[in-house]
Amino acid sequence: MIWEPTVTLLPAASAPLGYRISLPPLAGSLPPSQQPPPLDGIPIEHQEALILEDLLFVLMGCEGMYIRFDNYNPTVETDRLQGPNYTIASGLDPSLRDLTTTLLKMGTHYNAVEAFVEVHGKEEFGAVNHALSSAIRNLLKDYLMLIAQLEHQFLTSPSFTLHVLHLHTLPTQHLLVHLYSLAHELLKKNAMLQSDEEEDSGDDFDDVDNVIESLREGGAPALPGSKICKGGAVLGLLSQRQSAMAGDPAARTLFTMLLTEASKPYMKMLNEWVHKGMIRDPHGEFLIKEAKGIKRDKLQTDYTDEYWDKRYTIRNDEIPRQLETVKEKILLAGKYLNVVRECGGVDVSQEIADVPQTFEDKNFFDNINSAYAHANESLLSLLLTTHALPARLRSLKHYFFLDRADFFAYFLELSSTELGKQAKKVNVGKLQSLLDLALRQPGSIAASDPFKEDVTVEMNETSLTRWLMRVVSVTGVEEGATSLDDNKQASTSAPSEDDKNYLGYNALQLDYAVPFPLSLVISRKTILRYQLLFRYLLSLRHLEMQLSQSWHDNTKMFTWKHKSQYPEVEMWKRRAWTMRARMLVFVQQLLYFCANEVVEPNWNGLMKRLGEVKTVDQLMQDHVDFLDTCLKECMLTNAKLLKIHAKLTTTCSMWASYTRHSLTTRLTSIDTTLLDPRHPSSSSSNTASGTHADKITKLYENLERYEDNFNRHLKILLDALNFYAATETVVLLSLCARLQMAMGEEKGRELIAGA
Repeated sequence: MIWEPTVTLLPAASAPLGYRISLPPLAGSLPPSQQPPPLDGIPIEHQEALILEDLLFVLMGCEGMYIRFDNYNPTVETDRLQGPNYTIASGLDPSLRDLTTTLLKMGTHYNAVEAFVEVHGKEEFGAVNHALSSAIRNLLKDYLMLIAQLEHQFLTSPSFTLHVLHLHTLPTQHLLVHLYSLAHELLKKNAMLQSDEEEDSGDDFDDVDNVIESLREGGAPALPGSKICKGGAVLGLLSQRQSAMAGDPAARTLFTMLLTEASKPYMKMLNEWVHKGMIRDPHGEFLIKEAKGIKRDKLQTDYTDEYWDKRYTIRNDEIPRQLETVKEKILLAGKYLNVVRECGGVDVSQEIADVPQTFEDKNFFDNINSAYAHANESLLSLLLTTHALPARLRSLKHYFFLDRADFFAYFLELSSTELGKQAKKVNVGKLQSLLDLALRQPGSIAASDPFKEDVTVEMNETSLTRWLMRVVSVTGVEEGATSLDDNKQASTSAPSEDDKNYLGYNALQLDYAVPFPLSLVISRKTILRYQLLFRYLLSLRHLEMQLSQSWHDNTKMFTWKHKSQYPEVEMWKRRAWTMRARMLVFVQQLLYFCANEVVEPNWNGLMKRLGEVKTVDQLMQDHVDFLDTCLKECMLTNAKLLKIHAKLTTTCSMWASYTRHSLTTRLTSIDTTLLDPRHPSSSSSNTASGTHADKITKLYENLERYEDNFNRHLKILLDALNFYAATETVVLLSLCARLQMAMGEEKGRELIAGA
């Protein structure tokens, strides 16, 4: 029988350095005529020579004549990764068999490690695995050179024995054992070999976020359960083994070398990130993960700071041990430089020189710290100096906190007719034109503001109180939380019937366009806070205007100026004036408290911190803290105070409207002498005294209802202010004292005294 095995060239695989030559046929396929003679009857010296020759083949991954694969198929990847078992022909001397069995483990380990190198050279395993495979491949080359030298000794030296082979390969056996163990651990983590501790888990969709992210970025998502150990996870495993081998110098040297080589591509990515703010990570193995689906152009609609918080995040399960203590600095250094780079402040074409290339470099941590300091300083300078952040914040204060707002008073005067309509009927375009006119009024603070073009008018479909109550219920602020993040959903809910009928004054809010990179600090979530405070201050200002206009109208009307013939009517007029005055004082004290005792001190504190700030994240947090503190101290984050405040302001608004419109007619119906002689009325003459008494009684009943409602809720408010001043915000004590002192009427003082 003729046996003619052939060799073919295999097609290229995804592993560029993988073997391209077909595997040799198994020795079991040899025809009987080609089978070697049995070992029985062969002298022991000849047996040793035959086994030595076979071992040299086996140690290079091939079968011998008397040593063959046992239940092993080299075409099956799992078998190759596991490594072959061998069977030795019968008849071999027992002393030779024992030593041969020991040496055969090298063949098993070499085959498995070689297969591991080929598999981990595939593209999807990432640059770190590629570098690790390259380092192991170099060790295998040295191993094959050793086998070639041993073969030369076998062919030329009569004294070369099995025992000599064993002695020469002892260090290499030790090295291959560690490589084999490392390869198997990585293969088990990659689910390419069955782990001893692997459990049949149904949690195949634990990595849903990664799948969704892959789809968002337009790539092909990894199938659930197809996990790959790469990047930082591989470096972490090498670091653990390096530490564990402290008592074995040879093994420690091996893992130090592997860690050094495997970390080179990782260090290149790290240096590009901390020195240029760029990520070149095609295999998704770097410490920092980039969500490419989050774009800068979404900042104008980003109410959760997603761009800053989620575009770049740390892969917490893939952090090398060496980076654990500096991971936050690495993240921030790259994020800062990324912003500076997008603004043209980093020359990415320059090569990065004089930076550590390995974790073991003595300057490694100094490099990270200096890169972080430089990035932080660069972005702070960009924000504070180049893009004039303090000037932007002062501009926001003028518009949203009505600071030196002469222009806004003029705008309200111009737009009073439009804002007096129902919110859904207000012409926003007309309001914007009137605002632009007011902003350009010569002599106003806004006329010289270079950022006035960024201010626009909006109409919010939800009333302020309802909006805030939804925010409180979403965040649980009244339970102790203070954040108003992630609540755009609350403001965009469908408006109720009450909201649909409220006036333009209550729906008016400003918006402010902020360019990048200032939009990172003055983000949509901070603009949202500015809008809440603006609407609150505007509501108080409008209420003050209503009460003042009521007083102004009454002072001009004959009905209110002329003395009635009925003392009861005069007494009622005095009480009504007093009631309106107390309401006006209440509103003015609230306005003064919010502007002068909340916003102004907190603003001064923010400006002071702005001059002392050391990091960009601290700057961003200080800005949010300033706004959250203002919201809290203005009583906008407490459900109970919101409800009480809403009842009081509603009472004041209703009273102002009541005294301006319907009361004049009622007074003249009671006493016709109060009719303005310049405007004769067609009203009938005085009716019976009993009718007058009924009407006067009804007037007093209405007045007493307003007085009782206002006084009762004012007392509840004072009690609540005292309580929350002691438990939450001490500044409320100032408002409480101010309101107690301001209520001048004796009855009011008696009611308030209990507070």
